[in-house]
Amino acid sequence: MTTHLHHVHVFASNLDTSVAWYRDLLGGVVVFDGAFAGARNIFMKIGEGRLHLYDQPPRETSRSSVHHIGIRTDDLALIVERLRAAGQAERGEIRDFGWWRYFMCAAPDGVLLELFEIDTTEAPDDLVNYF
Repeated sequence: MTTHLHHVHVFASNLDTSVAWYRDLLGGVVVFDGAFAGARNIFMKIGEGRLHLYDQPPRETSRSSVHHIGIRTDDLALIVERLRAAGQAERGEIRDFGWWRYFMCAAPDGVLLELFEIDTTEAPDDLVNYF
């Protein structure tokens, strides 16, 4: 038996706005748009990862036990530039820790994202295969 984390599924108060945000700013691609469990769902690929959006507003606006979704990129500066141009990253800077850099931003419905970039030529050997 094998298991693996397949996707993150988030609520979307405006599904079309959320799809456009992930598509236009992070390069997401819609692979499915249809009904599941009685509601419209969008399945997207963002690089090698998967994000599912549920056509229903979040049940609560307070923080849950999920802190953030991590999305790896090979060009963090370009994504942050794209976010700023779209008015989506008014505050904060790229945090740089040498081999690991990240930027936090809010996606639609307050979903907190950690956009990060890893330099595997400088990362500790025990983490290179992980990333």
